[in-house]
Amino acid sequence: MRVLFWGTPEFALPALRAIESAGHEVAGVVTRPDRPRGRGRKRAPSPVRRYAESRGHRVLTPGRPRDGAFVELVREIAPDVSVVVAYGHILSRELLEAPRLGSLNVHASLLPALRGAAPVNWAVARGHTVTGVTVMRMVEAMDAGPVLARAEIPIGETDTASLLSPRLAELGAVLLAETLARLEEGPVEEVEQDHDAATYAPKVSRATARIDWTEDARAVACLIRGMDAVPGAWSVLKGQPVKLFAPEVVEGESDGGPDPGRVVGADSRVGLVVMAGGGSVRIGEVQPAGKRRMEAVAWMLGRGVGRGDRFE
Repeated sequence: MRVLFWGTPEFALPALRAIESAGHEVAGVVTRPDRPRGRGRKRAPSPVRRYAESRGHRVLTPGRPRDGAFVELVREIAPDVSVVVAYGHILSRELLEAPRLGSLNVHASLLPALRGAAPVNWAVARGHTVTGVTVMRMVEAMDAGPVLARAEIPIGETDTASLLSPRLAELGAVLLAETLARLEEGPVEEVEQDHDAATYAPKVSRATARIDWTEDARAVACLIRGMDAVPGAWSVLKGQPVKLFAPEVVEGESDGGPDPGRVVGADSRVGLVVMAGGGSVRIGEVQPAGKRRMEAVAWMLGRGVGRGDRFE
């Protein structure tokens, strides 16, 4: 089949490779325009653009994919199907319906759960024990189209969003290849979502990543794991922001915590332990403002934090 692929971040690359490996013709690759990245804020191509150009694919980087001229270009390309994986723009009905077989999306959740921009982050942050990927037919409403295939994987107690994301990307690539093979043979059964059961996963930000120490220890640990590595869960200590990583719930360290945010352990034996609204959390790694990510014990030895200090 002639496939028009839409994607931008690293997460999309396994799906594009799966399309190539299955022998489909990549009619074109649509990705976001180059944008400022890194500390120098120099404009750089997306991971998908870098890979697509290395493979000799035709690359399209529309600033406004809804423009009539771009819709006409897609029609001229005449793909059999569009495949969208973390592209970053909402597509119009004209774009979705331009391919002969319509448009499919690989979404990193078990729809209708976690519709939206950050399903991997929120699956971890909300304490889910299972997540997965869904291949759906795209409609104008966000992540609301009928489901063609889905597969699930467990979320471990130490899984972070940054560890879980590549596993989901690979799972989605396999599921996509299987779905395209079925689609080549004829119509594929499509199951409507239960829209009343939908939950949402909005884009994460610095504001959503701030730790609320009045929450119980498991909720705090889940948030820290869900915001790893970007944007990074954070709190304020001595007037300075500090990002926190690698949490572990500590049983029996406090009685429910009348003093959330207080450091109750800060030595090489117990590590960095912070009281939550119920229980306590051991922090394995930190990143103070303007510094690299480091072991929490090394930070403590440098007198970055001590017992009795308080995170706010």
